[in-house]
Amino acid sequence: MRDSPTVELLVDKEARRLDVLVDGALAHSHAVRLGRNAAIDKAVEGDCATPLGRFYVCARNPRSKFYLSLCLSYPNIEDADRGVAAGLIGPDEHAQIVEAIHLGKVPPQHTRLGGEIYIHGEGPGGADPDGTRGCIALDNDAMREVYELAAIGTPVRIVTRLPPKDGPAPR
Repeated sequence: MRDSPTVELLVDKEARRLDVLVDGALAHSHAVRLGRNAAIDKAVEGDCATPLGRFYVCARNPRSKFYLSLCLSYPNIEDADRGVAAGLIGPDEHAQIVEAIHLGKVPPQHTRLGGEIYIHGEGPGGADPDGTRGCIALDNDAMREVYELAAIGTPVRIVTRLPPKDGPAPR
């Protein structure tokens, strides 16, 4: 018998929404702010894009300057594969990323692919209306709720848009 529920976080970039699923059912939905260049997938450090793909919570920071924060396992293996093919990272950095992902650890955060992608609360001056540098930002009340549910290893999926509840998936 399980002691705790299964939690998954789904981020819909188009809807600017983070859904919290508990045991597969929608428990909470929160509005989010994304990277200033959120329309694209993150490719390199400094592009201000929020990444697409499957990640996990790899670190939790209760003393973040952004209230509370959850580090995501960006770059993932797909990002590392793309990065090595494009000559952005070398085989050693690729291997380090792959190993970290396989071990459920924090992948290297300072490569040309970028890093330090978080789900976080508001900064010292409140919410930034212009968006983030690639992170997923919530208001502090919502962040407290998500932080309390999301343990290390919690799966996080970031998509362009989620399929409709009762119809075919969008193309």
